Amino acid sequence: MKSITINGSQRESVGKVATKALRNAGKVPCVLYGGDKPVHFSADEKAFRALVYTPNVYTATIELEGQTYNAVLQDIQFHPVSDQILHIDFYQLFEDKPVTMEIPVRLVGNSKGVLIGGALRHNIRKLKVKALPANLPDFIEADITELEIGNKLYVTELKNDNYTLLHPDNTVVAQVRMSRNAAKAAADAEA
Repeated sequence: MKSITINGSQRESVGKVATKALRNAGKVPCVLYGGDKPVHFSADEKAFRALVYTPNVYTATIELEGQTYNAVLQDIQFHPVSDQILHIDFYQLFEDKPVTMEIPVRLVGNSKGVLIGGALRHNIRKLKVKALPANLPDFIEADITELEIGNKLYVTELKNDNYTLLHPDNTVVAQVRMSRNAAKAAADAEA
């Protein structure tokens, strides 16, 4: 999985006044959980653009005054009006502990049903996956080549030995439905 480096500095004071001063200076207060004790730090708001405002999923390499932590984005809070990032929680990664993340689904191929006039519906764009950090994929490929009109692609067809999908077996990832034009053409053909 691809990683983004974030350079930050540790915070001494974590109160409301200090946090407000950080935000006014263009920094985002952050917390790193999962280790022996939580690590409070801050980083420039611009450093999070590639991590937050993208459909892709990345791990974060956090560099704090000589120490390096591997982490994943766990929670993020935005201002309700300005959409400014208010606070970010990270979860520290360890090579032997599995982690749960939402991984994007990438549809591959040309569906037979779409080629004859069906409409493709991409029902789920991200799937919740549990795996060791080394086995986390950048995306999950879903082959839709064999889907005809009325067929569905279920989560069970995307299973992999490297990770576990945390969805019920009857979850539909994509489906090809009859479009209005295809329904009209079928009605005209019958008449």
